[in-house]
Amino acid sequence: MKTILIVDDEASVAESLKIAFKPDYRFLWAANGEEALKLFHRNQIHLILLDIILPNLDGLSLLKQFREVEPSLPIIMLTATRMVKTAVDAMKMGATDYLNKPFDIEELRLTINKALVTHDLEREVQYLRSEVDKKYNSDNLVGKSRAMREVFLKIEQVADTKTTVLITGESGTGKEMVARALHYNGLRRGKPFVALNCASIPDNLIESELFGHEKGAFTDASSRKLGLFEAASGGTLFLDEIGELSPATQAKLLRVLQSKEFTRVGGTQNIEVDVRLIAATNKNLEEAIRQKLFREDLYYRINVLPFHLAPLRERKEDIPSLVSHFLSKKAKEDGQKAKTINKEAMAYLIRYDWPGNIRELENVIEQAVTLSANQLIGIGDLPMQLQSRRKTNTLKDKTADGQVSLVDAVKSFERDIIESALRKTNFIQTKTARLLGITRRILKYKMDALGIAPPSHVSSLLSKSSSTRQKTG
Repeated sequence: MKTILIVDDEASVAESLKIAFKPDYRFLWAANGEEALKLFHRNQIHLILLDIILPNLDGLSLLKQFREVEPSLPIIMLTATRMVKTAVDAMKMGATDYLNKPFDIEELRLTINKALVTHDLEREVQYLRSEVDKKYNSDNLVGKSRAMREVFLKIEQVADTKTTVLITGESGTGKEMVARALHYNGLRRGKPFVALNCASIPDNLIESELFGHEKGAFTDASSRKLGLFEAASGGTLFLDEIGELSPATQAKLLRVLQSKEFTRVGGTQNIEVDVRLIAATNKNLEEAIRQKLFREDLYYRINVLPFHLAPLRERKEDIPSLVSHFLSKKAKEDGQKAKTINKEAMAYLIRYDWPGNIRELENVIEQAVTLSANQLIGIGDLPMQLQSRRKTNTLKDKTADGQVSLVDAVKSFERDIIESALRKTNFIQTKTARLLGITRRILKYKMDALGIAPPSHVSSLLSKSSSTRQKTG
């Protein structure tokens, strides 16, 4: 039952309200400001009915003190007709509403109900928003590896900007989690975060989904529909698998990014839009550009702030932290004590190459927790593909089955090892050669033979360094 504090020097007012509203609310009565403050601090008060004219401490002074402690608490002012101007002043100071004496009981009932419902909704929204902030806070992005530390730092650096972001990485590496972390840790956190998987919408519907349509724009358009750009107004639009967009849709998306406005399908009016775009893909867009499948000008528009999420097999040092995180998460969801995992089972998890990345790891942990009869998860609780310690459909399997020639298999094996070593040394070839136990000359020969080239930003740095050495020489 909710408690209402009546602050009025007329005892008859308090008694009549108690009788009229019994048993809906619990009432406390204070005849003056000093008594009201004592009751306010000693009880959980859900709403205050506050008379403006009181002995010693007036209603406006009390209102100010209440607001300092409970900024959102519903406070309804009670006033005589001649004091309407003062009541308006009270509204400016933060009062929820006011009623003139003598007031109608039913009007007061409606005013009280409205104030309490609104307050409850505001508290619920505030709670849900805080839960969302917690869920998508960068603290929930788990990892101690250098690759993940760089991601965390970059999120802190760019979360507050409006700049377009492109997140690349294999499926299951957490691209949407990074996108949400950028939104909920930035200045737009109070605005919508709208996500769309471009691969899940048929090509003939994607334009309407993004930009909306007018009534009669096509056969099934029975009414106007707002698109996702409008739904995300002031906030963030996350386009996952952007590489799946058709060339025609790519062109329209480019126009929106350039002009900050668009037209609904079947419409004629230009609509201005304030949306931060975050795109993601598991495709190599540079290769898609070479194949004429992705527009080069759109690529440069979305690749302003690039994020790359390394696959889990390249940052296995993060696996223990991720396992602990998923065990705690599952326990919280089930309302149970968190289970633990023994060393042997953890070793199997670390040995496995995780083709499905973090998403696959989370599914494995959820399965192990659900099926394990003990608090300690062992090898026997893990799926068979981990117990056998073999990757499905490996290069070895493909070669043995005749799908890949031995020569190509050896080249692929060498390429993977050299590229992995280069990434670990930031493409410093001297360090890479030392790591692999070969000379730099042999490394360079193999890189040329296998078609391995450093990323464009590394090549640019090497070119500048060479030019500087020539000038100083």
